[in-house]
Amino acid sequence: MRKKTILTVDDEIHILELLRYNLETSGYDVLQAESGEEALQILQEEKQIDAVILDLMLPQMDGLEVLRRIRIDEALQKMPVIMLTAKGEEFDKVLGLEMGADDYLSKPFSIRELQARVKAILRRTEEASPLTSAMKKDTISTHGLEIGLESKTVTKNGQEIEMSLKEFEVLRLLAENPGRVFSRDVLLEQIWGYEYVGETRTVDVHIRHIRKKIEEDDSNPVFIKTVRGYGYKFRED
Repeated sequence: MRKKTILTVDDEIHILELLRYNLETSGYDVLQAESGEEALQILQEEKQIDAVILDLMLPQMDGLEVLRRIRIDEALQKMPVIMLTAKGEEFDKVLGLEMGADDYLSKPFSIRELQARVKAILRRTEEASPLTSAMKKDTISTHGLEIGLESKTVTKNGQEIEMSLKEFEVLRLLAENPGRVFSRDVLLEQIWGYEYVGETRTVDVHIRHIRKKIEEDDSNPVFIKTVRGYGYKFRED
């Protein structure tokens, strides 16, 4: 089995070398870029990159612009991206998530936490890989919304809806348990797979994205209901 390849993007050489050493120790191949332009060039040229660790504060082209270009490129838009930042403001984290980052880590970070997040994001990507047509596709269907549990697809009134991997996982977990109320902390634990202390805003961002995609009126949702002060639940038919 080939090693997974991680592209690390940072203008600080000591951060790149720290990432290289610890990721290679964990069994990954590592590519490095010191700028956003170099990162995009590598992504176009290398066909076997499995995830990107992307610094927010890059010269010339910052990390958010690199992320935007990844997400509008049909060949790259499913690429898992973990963003790094020296900033601690919630605004930066929410903006990154809204633009399509799969995860977020603030500097200085624990190497063990970084390794755990890389492992988790690669595991989720593998679980979402295309299946052979011979495999059974179990589907949840309700009021025009169809969720393909095996194919990892979502359609609304026959129209396919594009979703990120974590958006799909949140929707699937709720839809498989209609009427059950999930707290934000439980959703974080179930979907992100590790301790994500104090980051329940992450759940709200993803719920908002999902509602915009599946609801007729996301300000008056019928599929995903808010349980005030606690969390969310999926409609009961």
